[in-house]
Amino acid sequence: MATTTAAELRAMSRADLNARVTELKEELFSLRFAAATGQLESHGRLREARKDIARIYTVLQERNLGIVPDPDEEN
Repeated sequence: MATTTAAELRAMSRADLNARVTELKEELFSLRFAAATGQLESHGRLREARKDIARIYTVLQERNLGIVPDPDEEN
């Protein structure tokens, strides 16, 4: 999966963001497991997954604080 930019994340709904976090956490778990067993080929993907999760949490927190408008509430 490719890295998602913050601008793309801001256009997504909360439900989509929460689903994406769940998906990334599952991927991160499997990547960590593969790394522990020595089967992981790309260690960079571990870092990308962690950064993607942090990026999503940042967008959600911006919405909670009212810094960025929530696209769900505009309709």
